[in-house]
Amino acid sequence: MCVAGLPMYHWADGDSAAEAYAMVSLVQCGYAEQKEVARAFGHSTRTLRRCQRRYEAEGMSSLGRRSGRPAGSRGAPGPWVQTAAVLQSKGLGVRAIALRVGVSTGTVSTWLRCPDGSGISTASGTGQGAGARTDSDVAAEVRMKPGGRTRGKSLDTDPSNRTIDRLLARLGLLEDAEPVFKPGKLVPRAGVLLAVPALVQSGIFMVAEEVYGEIGPAFYGLRTTMLALLVMALLRVKRPEGLKEHVPADMGRLLGLDRAPEVKTLRRKLSRLASCGKAEEFGRKLARQRVARRGRMLGFLYVDGHVRIYHGRRRIPKAYATRLRLALPATTDYWVNDKRGDPVFVVTAEANAALATMLPAITQEIRSLVGQRRRVTVVFDRGGWSPKLFVKLIRSGFDILTYRKGKWKKIPRGRFRTVQKRIEGRTVSYELDERNIRLLNGRLRMRQITRLCARDHQTPVVTSRFDLTAVELAYRMFERWRQENFLKYLREEYALDALVDYSTEPDRPERLAPNPERRTIKKELAAARARLKALEALYGGAVMDNKEMKRSTVRGFKIAHGKLGQEIRSVRKRIGTLQARYGQTPKRVMVKDLSGEPLVRLAGERKHLSDCIKMVAYQAESDLLALVRPHYARADQEGRTLVSSALQNPADVEVTRKELRVTLAPLSSQHRTRAVASLCRILNEMNSRFPGTELRMRFAVAQEGS
Repeated sequence: MCVAGLPMYHWADGDSAAEAYAMVSLVQCGYAEQKEVARAFGHSTRTLRRCQRRYEAEGMSSLGRRSGRPAGSRGAPGPWVQTAAVLQSKGLGVRAIALRVGVSTGTVSTWLRCPDGSGISTASGTGQGAGARTDSDVAAEVRMKPGGRTRGKSLDTDPSNRTIDRLLARLGLLEDAEPVFKPGKLVPRAGVLLAVPALVQSGIFMVAEEVYGEIGPAFYGLRTTMLALLVMALLRVKRPEGLKEHVPADMGRLLGLDRAPEVKTLRRKLSRLASCGKAEEFGRKLARQRVARRGRMLGFLYVDGHVRIYHGRRRIPKAYATRLRLALPATTDYWVNDKRGDPVFVVTAEANAALATMLPAITQEIRSLVGQRRRVTVVFDRGGWSPKLFVKLIRSGFDILTYRKGKWKKIPRGRFRTVQKRIEGRTVSYELDERNIRLLNGRLRMRQITRLCARDHQTPVVTSRFDLTAVELAYRMFERWRQENFLKYLREEYALDALVDYSTEPDRPERLAPNPERRTIKKELAAARARLKALEALYGGAVMDNKEMKRSTVRGFKIAHGKLGQEIRSVRKRIGTLQARYGQTPKRVMVKDLSGEPLVRLAGERKHLSDCIKMVAYQAESDLLALVRPHYARADQEGRTLVSSALQNPADVEVTRKELRVTLAPLSSQHRTRAVASLCRILNEMNSRFPGTELRMRFAVAQEGS
């Protein structure tokens, strides 16, 4: 072996130790990099690094040793064998162990043949001798059992060590790990189990199984993945990356597992679900479950758009963000909420379509949920104003309630009357005026209700409802803040705007998009007009300062300011040219005809799926708030904070054969503790089972000092 023409190393053909030493020395002396040395010797970089580690640890003698376990040594007992040994130590016989594990008694006898464990390795395929069984043999026996993959009882005896279940999942024999809880005192954040009955009632686990079926053989199956995502949302772990800040074993205890899924696992599960392309179907069926439970709340439905701003580098369509008063790259979601402000479903607008464009599709989705006969009042803001659209919606069985847009005649102050009414346990009072109006040249008859606000500001509301009182309709219109609060709460507490998926997909080539050339011309036109205005100001100033004794005629003035006048004429000519170009340039062009970087859209599957899960978590909070409201005086002001605090509270966990008992630690004050104790009594009456088990959930709050 020569370096720079000088012989450095030599060895006999087949002397692997000397060859490995030469490779290590070349790198240590700095003659070449790892990749260069490995390439020259015909080895991989990984092999070279392994030789370096051996040389540093054991010296020259270790370089000649082959990889793998030394000949004659025995491997560590496999998971199957370890479990059999644990079961034997607990007093179970060979037959009982075979029935528990699901293999033959001969297999168990082979595993336990040598009491010191020296013959145990035959079960993992490393030993020798007649009658030895491998993991493949065990897998074959289990596969022959009816039903294929199992979702039955766990084979593990220790809740903090789920080795057997993980092995079954690895062999493709387990669809989802059964929750097995470990008893404990003051388990961190175990109060989140209070939300499990509400989550079960939402039907999300049933719907997920109906839509997705399964996600393949896995320890963290479909049910466990859904429950983990819901628990994360309720505990304000806003992104999968947030799991890095939590101990997996502690999070796992809340799910009945030894460890919760970590970041890569959870992202992989989300990707697997997103690849099915069923997020919209999943959200639609969840909405049907919600309607079945709370159909009475759907007489009035609030519709509003939410702009999710995009901060990446890809080129996506822009939308106007009201909060920032700017047009920015973004995606627009349209949320539909019931009259309490709780979400029903969400749709994503293609290319940030306006509310007036999206309302027909949204109302069609509403119709599929509530049925053909029910009449629903749709409440929205000025973004949906379109009298022609109103006619179509009214004919399809919907009523309209929205703010009036455009010019309208103000109403004299003396026409307003103070009206009061008690609605939903509250006394509301408005100064209102009502009258009938006609739109579309008299073809559309509507009712206008105008509210007089502070400083004589008037807010007109237009509706097609003639059967309700003006104060009721005004109350429903001005309670839109509930939906605004919902979106703000989800944005702050659940990271609604977080970018779940970084992937994009091509935009539809035939879709019409705003023409960027027209925008460029408009900017040039604005700059030219600003320049003309500045020049004309200079020219006017020169007229004011002109001394008539020196230049007594207009002709003399023009000659003296000839350059300025020539520039003004040039700018005016340019403005005329730009105006002509602007008028001839089409407003919209096909996406495929756009120049520059291709226009794309964010992949929506994972985002839509995450939004549905966050929506169910929020609904669970709302359900708990509704249950605790009669027992907490300040429920309207602090109720949701109380529920959130209870979910974050530690609790004692006790497991019996039929029950999972959760005893929460006392809260910060006695009246809050009493309210949560009342909530626990109500939840106990629901007799809910923890998902994936037959354990009935029982809740209580520990007494102070206990």
